[in-house]
Amino acid sequence: MNLYEVLRRPLISEKNSVHATQNKYAFEIAKGANKRMVKLAVEQAFNVTVEDVNMLHIPGKQKRMGRNLIQTAGLRKAIITLKEGDKITLFEGV
Repeated sequence: MNLYEVLRRPLISEKNSVHATQNKYAFEIAKGANKRMVKLAVEQAFNVTVEDVNMLHIPGKQKRMGRNLIQTAGLRKAIITLKEGDKITLFEGV
């Protein structure tokens, strides 16, 4: 897997903006990515030093459309902790 395919999109929410003050940033990542791949991808893409990577798997939910049940897609999320003094400017001003 190419390192540029690992990070899908940044996750921007109120909770994640509070975490940004603690040098923690959240990204949606590809299904087959592991912690090493995520660390390398963030370090190359944003030119920062990653201290820790925590990963979560959020399962999809069942939704009802009329009398049919459908399964929504789940996602994988990575919370990146950066070295003190490093920032990702993508999250500023949101």
